Amino acid sequence: MTTHICLHFPVQQLHRSTSQFADAYEIKEDIGVGSYSICKRCIHKGTGMEYAVKVNSSSTSRDPTEEVEILLRYGQHPNIITLKDVYDDGRSVFLVTELMKGGELLDKILRQKFFSEREASAVLYTITKTVEYLHVQGVVHRDLKPSNILYVDESGNAESIRICDFGFAKQLRAENGLLMTPCYTANFVAPEVHVCRSYTFCISSPLLCPSSFTPFANGPEDTPEEILARIGSGKFSLSGGYWNSVSTEAKDLVSKMLHVDPHQRLTAGQVLRHPWVTHRDQLPKYTLNRQDAPHLVKGAMAATYSALNRNVPPVLEPVGCSTLAQRRGLKKITSTAL
Repeated sequence: MTTHICLHFPVQQLHRSTSQFADAYEIKEDIGVGSYSICKRCIHKGTGMEYAVKVNSSSTSRDPTEEVEILLRYGQHPNIITLKDVYDDGRSVFLVTELMKGGELLDKILRQKFFSEREASAVLYTITKTVEYLHVQGVVHRDLKPSNILYVDESGNAESIRICDFGFAKQLRAENGLLMTPCYTANFVAPEVHVCRSYTFCISSPLLCPSSFTPFANGPEDTPEEILARIGSGKFSLSGGYWNSVSTEAKDLVSKMLHVDPHQRLTAGQVLRHPWVTHRDQLPKYTLNRQDAPHLVKGAMAATYSALNRNVPPVLEPVGCSTLAQRRGLKKITSTAL
């Protein structure tokens, strides 16, 4: 029997009625393929309105319960994708959402030959403010990347940005307050470092993409090991070429967002309080000329996220090799010298 969950009530008050997804919607072409689902365009038969539907096969997909609960609770936020309907026929779960007609954020930026700092700041503010809202609510997206940030329409306004695909998202549970299933691991740093680097790298993409600057990948052919090594070193340059025309405030923000030390890396709240964001009305209006071919920039971005998402068995080193232990050792030597 098909289950249709009506979404006009709080989670605890949802009622169920027998109906088929195909009774209410006409399914159209594929618009995206994920690891566990397929996204298609669909049309509501009663109104003719266009939507997107994420089809999760019960046999191969992740349990979408957490995703549905998160979207029900927080999908009313103006920059989070809105869930319209959910159907479960026993074989597949259908999540009907608003249709992202404006496409991906990166595609829009790369289609534009020019992109101003003022535009980039508005986009960065919107994304960061939404991420901060989720974190305050105890929600961790865990798969935040440029391909999951889209425009609901073709206006290109920052207000039309939506954070999408909450398939990997988790809500912090009241029992212990901790996220017990970290998404990213690598063989030389703690999992939380790559989670934060992934988030901040994504948030900073409005600044990085117009410059054709992908700090940790030279191109789509780079191996995960090469990319992870660069991430671990935290070495990159914000001088020369395009960066000569970028404001000092913008370069300061990027360097602090990509800092290798998670304790020195900016939080979402600190990003929102940075002068480049708070004084964006005073930023230069002149546009920044992109240098490289869009597909190379996007390929390098994709390679970076592939590396960040890669599960590599950790290599445990002696405690004395840790950054904290080395810092304490240096402090002890300095104190002795005094």
